[in-house]
Amino acid sequence: QVQLVESGGGLVQAGGSLRLSCAASGRTLSNYLMGWFRQAPGAKREFVASTSRSGSSTSTADSVKGRFTISRDNHKNTVYLQMNSLKPEDTAVYYCAAYTGRNISTDSSRYDYWGQGTQVTVSS
Repeated sequence: QVQLVESGGGLVQAGGSLRLSCAASGRTLSNYLMGWFRQAPGAKREFVASTSRSGSSTSTADSVKGRFTISRDNHKNTVYLQMNSLKPEDTAVYYCAAYTGRNISTDSSRYDYWGQGTQVTVSS
């Protein structure tokens, strides 16, 4: 199975940027479709972005479209989430996840493997 470790979270002012990384070990990342999800305090986990195995196809939630970009480097076994123009409502724990399905998915229940999460806090 694959192990996932997120990094890159932190405290940033509104309008700022962060890049999250998700490093995979144990299995080759190219075997998996990948996604980013987030969970704010008291809220359900929500979809942020997902990418196909090659990275040629992506999906992004409407709430972050135009601000967040998912990408992957299979040679480095790493998936990224570039977050620009951050807003206080983006504050959450961000998780990367992997699954072996056929098509990219926004449904968290389809994902088999999860990282431990990284905290992103956006101050106003």
